[in-house]
Amino acid sequence: MRLIVFFDLPVVKKEDRKGYTQFRKFLLKDGYDMVQFSVYSRICNGQESVNKHLGRLEKNLPSKGSVRCMQITEKQYGEIKFLVGKPTKKEVKVSASQISFF
Repeated sequence: MRLIVFFDLPVVKKEDRKGYTQFRKFLLKDGYDMVQFSVYSRICNGQESVNKHLGRLEKNLPSKGSVRCMQITEKQYGEIKFLVGKPTKKEVKVSASQISFF
């Protein structure tokens, strides 16, 4: 499964920039990879992992702006069509067949 986070946060005021930076650093520290600006994705091994990371997201939300989350399967993620550009090195490396379950 993949958890995709989309966000649009204000960055005009100093305090808003701080909230944006803290949220972005949290995403990176929690294992998310940037897909494109303000879109981050992370692999989760099943629904329990998704629920755990949703809880972490809720605890680290900024006070302003818009944050959305979508859960999709690896097969659905693999069907993404690139209209302009190409996959990043990280996206090419990881495929559903390389994920191991413990």
